[in-house]
Amino acid sequence: MNLPTKALLGAAFLCATTLAQAELTWEKTELELTPAAGSDTAVFTFKYENKGDKQIHINAVRPSCGCTTATLKSNDVKPGEKGEIVATLKTGDHSGLLQKTVTVETDDTQHPQTVLTLKATVSQVLELQPALVFWQNKEEPKAKTITAKVGKGVNIKKLDVTSSGPEFTTKVEPGANAGEFKIEVTPHDTEHQLNATLTIKPDSSAGPAVAQKVFTATARVMPLVTATSTGK
Repeated sequence: MNLPTKALLGAAFLCATTLAQAELTWEKTELELTPAAGSDTAVFTFKYENKGDKQIHINAVRPSCGCTTATLKSNDVKPGEKGEIVATLKTGDHSGLLQKTVTVETDDTQHPQTVLTLKATVSQVLELQPALVFWQNKEEPKAKTITAKVGKGVNIKKLDVTSSGPEFTTKVEPGANAGEFKIEVTPHDTEHQLNATLTIKPDSSAGPAVAQKVFTATARVMPLVTATSTGK
């Protein structure tokens, strides 16, 4: 066999060897979920497969923030083996689009790092407008209204509202539109500075995930502001 032929065969062998050493292959590196209304978490499952001819070691799995955790069964992935990383995003009281990432680091020299993207569209359970009602000192102690708007896809038939102090009374009535409630708040008097937290809870008919939610608003009588004068 002459040198040119040997060189061609060697190059072909090297090329075949390189192609055989494929990186960890992911089914998807970006997932988007819409958690059930009232849910505190969104769980994402990222599936992978080692399509190469050698074992791959996952060195680290790093979430982008403390609100996200990620787990996997084994750090070693044998040739042909499949696995998954389960990432849990704590949505808490956030609403709208939340986006976080999980970075996966491996010993694959060709593709040592993969960024997994988590997107969660979180429905708002209850929107309070405004979240603060107040009266000036010696203002007439008439009731003021907080409008509670129920989020899309949420079924709340009743709200329970309590004040942290007896200085304010509350009353809940249906709002002008479907999915709305009027929370009327009345101070006993406005002669003194007062402050109270209003605790707002949906009833059990909304389902366990929503019923355990607690919302708060504030009622306040502002202190009397006296003008001061300075003489020369």
